Amino acid sequence: MRRLRTRVAGVLLAVLALTVTTACSSEDGAAGSEPAAKAEAAADRVEPLADTPVPQLPVTVRSSDGRKVTVRDAQRIVPLSGSLSEIVFTLGLGDRVVARDITATFAQAEKLPVVTRNHDVSAESVLSLKPDLVLAETTTGPDEAMDQIRDAGVPVLVVDPAKGLEDVGPRIGTVARALGVPAAGKELTKRSEDRIAAVRKDIPMKTDKPRVAFLYLRGTASVYLIGGKDSGATSLLEAAGAVDGGAESGLEKDFTTITTEALAKAAPDAILVMSKGLESVGGIDGLVKIPGVAQTPAGMERRVVSIEDGVLLNYGPRTDEVLKSLVDQLYGDTK
Repeated sequence: MRRLRTRVAGVLLAVLALTVTTACSSEDGAAGSEPAAKAEAAADRVEPLADTPVPQLPVTVRSSDGRKVTVRDAQRIVPLSGSLSEIVFTLGLGDRVVARDITATFAQAEKLPVVTRNHDVSAESVLSLKPDLVLAETTTGPDEAMDQIRDAGVPVLVVDPAKGLEDVGPRIGTVARALGVPAAGKELTKRSEDRIAAVRKDIPMKTDKPRVAFLYLRGTASVYLIGGKDSGATSLLEAAGAVDGGAESGLEKDFTTITTEALAKAAPDAILVMSKGLESVGGIDGLVKIPGVAQTPAGMERRVVSIEDGVLLNYGPRTDEVLKSLVDQLYGDTK
């Protein structure tokens, strides 16, 4: 889940490195959750722009690591996060992508070779594909691998990670400029923001906003975390007309180990999870067995919102789909 890793820091990074192999090999539908199945179906493919843009290169752009990067060609692109892969494909340049990070799970990318190991970049694997541009995020590593790629003369553009809805447009624009297709970037930004706005118009106006706790679960590794202020979920929940229960209860860190006390303070009316995380604990039946969950309003009502891991916190061209899935599951027939 490098896409998730770009939203959070610290303890979760180690968790992801330890659990990715098991999580990514889980069979679809193991949780028996209808919301999870719907969310995964909606997130399976990206929708490229109707007109394929032609890159106008060379261009020189500033990388978020402070370097100036000159891109002279973009025939062989390696995006080192699922989020960045999604942007490149949606801009219409997916046929130029020659490799993927393990978090690029959408259908158009699934046959590409993977160049990460437990989310760490393999410089040898990247360089063997002779890329002319590598797209990375500030959390991409290890540093030694990235330096090895740069030392080989390959341009590396580092993009700031997304933390909320306000980052959708800037990230698309940054990638589009580096690829020499700024007009396509503006078109995709407008499409993405318009679609998000359309979903938000259909959100019920409620005075008693539902409280939602974002839980990161990896039952195979006994990892049970509750999201706080920096988890990356707050912006999405607020856009859906909800309250981030973990952040509102005073959890300052990105993620904190779940305790009965923490859940009681968050007092969620609903629980937001990633679909593979829900599968890993045995579905909703297993979720409510985690200490403290059954005692929350969400646990008592078995009110769980499940969205596919590969897209939940992407904040990119498919965020409108994520938001719609969240709204539909959260409000159901009450809209």
